[in-house]
Amino acid sequence: MKKIFQPAFDFLLFSNVFMALCAVAQGLVTFSLIGAKPVEAVIGLLFTSTLGIYNFSILFPGEKDPEHSPHKRVRWFFSHYRLMVTLTIVSLLSLIPLFFLISIESRILLTFLAVLSFAYSIPLFSIGDQKFGLRNIPGLKQFLITLVWTMSIVLLPVMEAQHLHLANISMRDTTILIAKRFLLIGALTVPFDIRDLFEDRQSGLKTIAVVWGEKNAYLFCQVLLAGYIVLLFLFRGNGFNGDFWALTLTVVIAGWLIFRSSWEKNEYYYFFYVDGILILQYLVLLLFNWLSRII
Repeated sequence: MKKIFQPAFDFLLFSNVFMALCAVAQGLVTFSLIGAKPVEAVIGLLFTSTLGIYNFSILFPGEKDPEHSPHKRVRWFFSHYRLMVTLTIVSLLSLIPLFFLISIESRILLTFLAVLSFAYSIPLFSIGDQKFGLRNIPGLKQFLITLVWTMSIVLLPVMEAQHLHLANISMRDTTILIAKRFLLIGALTVPFDIRDLFEDRQSGLKTIAVVWGEKNAYLFCQVLLAGYIVLLFLFRGNGFNGDFWALTLTVVIAGWLIFRSSWEKNEYYYFFYVDGILILQYLVLLLFNWLSRII
C-alpha cells in the first residue's frame, strides 16, 4: 500500500502543489472571516502564483549538485526536472488571464508582491564578486516571506471582495486581520530555518535561527503565536463564536507542532504537518461554523 501512495504523496509535497493548496486554504479563511463568497479569480491566482514562484525559487538559481542534496525535496525535484519545469511554466502562464480578471488595485498589489518574490530568489545585487538576493540580507528572509504571504492571503481577498461589493470591511478590521495572519505565518516560517540551521550557518545566511540560536528561535515562534491569540481575544468582534474557537484551536496545535519540531525531524514533518496547519485552520473553521448552525 505504501508503494502505491508514496509517489503520489511525494509529488503532492515536493512539487509544491500542497503549498499552493495551503495558500488557497488561507485565502478561503479570509473570505470566511469577512463573510464574503470566495472570488474564483483570487483562488486561482493564489494557487498558480504560489506553485509557480515556489518552483521557480528552486529552479533558479538552483543547487550545484542537487542529486546529492541533503534535502529529499530537492533530490526529488531535480529527479523530475522536466515535469517540474513544465509545471512551473504552465502555472506562471496561467497567471496572465487570471491577472486581468481582478481589479486595477489588486493588479498593482500583485505586481508588487511578484517583484518582491522574484527579487527574493534571484541574486540581483553584488558586492565585489559576490552576488546575492534579498534573502541573503540579514533578518530579511523571514520578513519577506511573511509579508508576501500575508498580503496575498489577506489583503488580496479583502480588496477583491470590496471591489465586487461582496463585503464591507473597515481599514481597522483589515489591519487586524493582516496583523494576526502575519504573526501566524511568521511563526510557521521559523521552524524551517531551524531545520536548515547548520547549512545556513555554513553558507553565511543570517536567519533568526542562526543569529538567535535554536532555543531562542523556538521561543520566538511561541511569542508570535501568543501575540496572535492576544489579538484574537482583544478584537473578537462577535464574541466567543465558532470563528474564535476554531482559530484559537489551530494556533494551539501550531504551537504544539512547532514545539515538537527539531532539526532532526524529516522533511515530511515540516512540509505536511507544520505547513498543513494552514489547511487545517480552514477545515476547523468550516467544522466549527457547521456546528454553530446545528447546535
